[in-house]
Amino acid sequence: MTKPDDLLPIGLQDQLPADAARITHAMRAALDVLTGQGYDRVRPPLVEFEKSLAGRMGAGQTGNEARRMFRFTDPASLRTLALRSDITPQIGRIAATSMAGAARPLRLAYCGDTAVIAADQLDPARERLQLGAELIGADTARAASEIVCVAVEALKAAGLTGISVDFTLPDLVDTLSAHAMPLDAAQVDAVRRELDTKDAGGLKAVGGEAYLPLLYATGAFDDALPKLRAIDAGGTLASRIAGLEEIAATLSDDVRITLDPTERHGFEYQSWFGFTLYAEGVLGAVGRGGTYKIAGSEEAASGFTLYADRMASGASEPDKRDTLYLPLGHDRAIAASMRESGWRTIAALAEGEDAQKLGATHVLEGNTPKPL
Repeated sequence: MTKPDDLLPIGLQDQLPADAARITHAMRAALDVLTGQGYDRVRPPLVEFEKSLAGRMGAGQTGNEARRMFRFTDPASLRTLALRSDITPQIGRIAATSMAGAARPLRLAYCGDTAVIAADQLDPARERLQLGAELIGADTARAASEIVCVAVEALKAAGLTGISVDFTLPDLVDTLSAHAMPLDAAQVDAVRRELDTKDAGGLKAVGGEAYLPLLYATGAFDDALPKLRAIDAGGTLASRIAGLEEIAATLSDDVRITLDPTERHGFEYQSWFGFTLYAEGVLGAVGRGGTYKIAGSEEAASGFTLYADRMASGASEPDKRDTLYLPLGHDRAIAASMRESGWRTIAALAEGEDAQKLGATHVLEGNTPKPL
């Protein structure tokens, strides 16, 4: 019987065996790809001093993310601790401190749980299993290309299909407003806001009429890029456009590429390039990434985060393993040999157990598995 105290808080849920198996399968497959691509896994702690966590978040992220973190007082130091809401800032801390002397470019991978006080309306989950990689010490299109390709390969290894990558240019308004399409300081935020909402009328009202063509430079990459190039007054965006082309050229033909140059949601601390990953059968984005500067050290980096629990919803089912029921008094050496050869075993604890209801497909008779 379920009691009121047994209910979980809003935005949190148990992952029962079938779902947990899918998540574990997808996580292992993705991590194997990162290891194979030369990314070494690190495991930062779940809890840190709040000041350190917040200080390592990008300038555009600090306020919003810091307010979403669970906080409490450390009885040992009497300082405020915080439960991480994002692992990326922790990787930045490791790169800037413990691994400051490591050779660059530095390739690090991670996987772990995160939590937030309040979730977004479009994403009610307050706990996420983040999995990702960071390439630290390089700020080139080649580095960004590697990160995008590794992220796509990780999704494919997990069994996801119908993968699409949506490119964006997070610093687009800052870049254009400096010279090519001048705006005063007050207008910059207003133009960003209207571009975020795709509001042509609002854009005109705040004096951003020159930015209207950006609203239409979206869609399939091959169609949208020429429109962006046509907007590029005086070649201000030439290097960024060349970078986008270089990154797109490295992706295989089975990956759909789109462009939304003004998209900023989830890219508050990215610099010149950002991307969002989608896959068939997964509701919402399965991951995000891009280029950025590590707050505090200002070292250039590229990286991505995959939401492993969400990724698992579109991943292939793990292969079903035959399960061998071991009766009372079975030979333990034979049972160990069976496990070594790939069998999953369930040992009897009492007479009269129903092996099939316990999930067994075979029963051990002597030294031979017999189908049930």
